[in-house]
Amino acid sequence: MKTIRKLVEMIRQKMPLKSLRLRIFAIVLVVGLVPGLIVGMGIVQNYEDRAVEHRISTVQNQLKIVANHLISNDYMANYRSEEQVYRNSRAVVDAELEMLSNLYEGRVMIINSNFKVVKDTYGISQGKIMISEEVIKCFRGESLSNYDPEHGYIEMTTPIMDTTANSGEEVVSGVMLTSISNGSIVAMMEMLNRRVMIIETLLALAIVVLAIVLAVVMTRPFNRITQAIMDVNSGYSDESISVPDYAETVHIVDAFNQLLARMRALDQSRQEFVANVSHELKTPMTSIKVLADSLLVEQEVPAQLYREFMEDIVSEIDRENRIITDLLALVKMDKKVQDLNITSLNINDLVELILKRLRPIARKKDVEVVFESMRPVVAEVDEVKMTLIMTNLVENSIKYNKEHGWVKVELDADHQFFTFKVSDSGIGIPEDALAHICERFYRVDKSHSREIGGTGLGLAITKSAVLLHRGTLTINSVEGEGSSFVVKIPLIYIVS
Repeated sequence: MKTIRKLVEMIRQKMPLKSLRLRIFAIVLVVGLVPGLIVGMGIVQNYEDRAVEHRISTVQNQLKIVANHLISNDYMANYRSEEQVYRNSRAVVDAELEMLSNLYEGRVMIINSNFKVVKDTYGISQGKIMISEEVIKCFRGESLSNYDPEHGYIEMTTPIMDTTANSGEEVVSGVMLTSISNGSIVAMMEMLNRRVMIIETLLALAIVVLAIVLAVVMTRPFNRITQAIMDVNSGYSDESISVPDYAETVHIVDAFNQLLARMRALDQSRQEFVANVSHELKTPMTSIKVLADSLLVEQEVPAQLYREFMEDIVSEIDRENRIITDLLALVKMDKKVQDLNITSLNINDLVELILKRLRPIARKKDVEVVFESMRPVVAEVDEVKMTLIMTNLVENSIKYNKEHGWVKVELDADHQFFTFKVSDSGIGIPEDALAHICERFYRVDKSHSREIGGTGLGLAITKSAVLLHRGTLTINSVEGEGSSFVVKIPLIYIVS
C-alpha cells in the first residue's frame, strides 16, 4: 500500500494536471488496462459458459441412457410391483439414479404421465404431484435446461421416450427432472479468477511503468525546447535551436527561431535607431555650436554676416524641430490600436484636399500632379493618420522628382479594400535599397535628402500608419525611371 502511495505521489510531482506527460500516461494506461480487463473478464465468462454447456451435455447424455434403462426395465409401469423380478430391475435402476445423483451432487426425480413423482433421489417428493412449466413442456417433447448461478445449480428436464405397441410411434411416458450442483465450475472459476487477477495486476504494473517511461521519453524533446528557450531568455545563448525529433517540435522550433530572428532584427534596429537619432540630433546641434562659436570669436561682426549666421542657426533649429516632430509621430504610431480615431470618411474628398495643399510645392519644381479616381470610395479610417500617409507619399514623389516631371495619383476600390497608388517619374530607388527604404533614418542619398529637408522618417511613419489600419504598403521602383507606392487598406476597420 505504501509503495502504491509513493508511486502516486511521484506521478503527481512529475506530471501536473495539465501536463502533456500526464495525458500520455493516462492514454497509455487506459489503452493498456481496459483491453486487459475486458479480455480477463471475457476469459472467465467464456469458461463459465463452456463449462456449463459441457456439463449439461454430459449429464443429458447419461440421463438419456438412464431413460432407456427405465423403459427397458418397464420401470414406469411396474414401479409398484412386488414381484422379485421387477423389484430386482427397479433396484438396478435406483442404484443407477443414486450413483448419478451422487456423482453430480444433484437430485433426480422421475415423473410419470400422471405428473406423479415415481422416484426422488432425495426421497422428499416421492409420491407427490409435480406440475411445472418445464415438466409440461418436456411432456410435449422439449428438453429444457436452466442455469442459476445465483443459487448454484443447473436444472434440466429429459423426456422418457417409449414406443407404442400398435403404431410404433415414440411417445413421452415420463419426465426426468434433474438438478445438479455447479460447485466444481464455481471452484474452477474462483481459481481462474485468482490467476487472472494475478496476471492483470502484473500487467497493470508493467503498463504503469511503460506509461511513465513513454510519457517521459516522448516529452523529452519538448523539455529540450523549454531549456533552450530558457537559455536564450537568460542570455546564455542566442543561437537558433534545433530539435528534429517530431514534426511538431520542428514546427515549434521553426516558429521560435523565426521569432528569435525577428527579435535580433528588432534589437539591431533599435541599436541602429538610437545611433541614428543621436547622429541626426547631434548634427544640427554641432552646426549651431560652430556658428555660435564663430560669432563669439569675432570681435566686430558685420550686421550682414551676423544675420546670415543667425539665419543658418534658425535653419538648423527648424531641422532639429522637424526631426523631433517626426520622432514623436513615430512613437505615437507604435502605441496601441485604441489610439486610432476611426470614422467613415470620403476618401475622394480627402485626396482632393491633400493634392490642393501640395500642388504649390509641385509647381515650384514644375511637376505635374494628376489625380485619377475610378469610383467613389468611402472607408472606415483615422483621418489624421490617413492624411499623413497620403501626404508623405505624394510629397516624396514631388520632392524626389525630376524637373518637368509628373506624379500620378490613382484611387480605386473593390468590395473589400480600397487602393491608393502614387506613381512618379522621379529619380527612383536602387534595387538593393528597396528592402530598407521604410527603415527609420534610412536614406538612399543622404546629401540629396538633406538638401530637400528630409529626416529619413517619412516612409517609416507611413508604413506604421498603414499597418495600424491593417493595410499593406508595396513599393516598386526602377532607378532613374521612377517609383510607385501602392497602399491597400480595408474598407471596413475590424478590431482584432
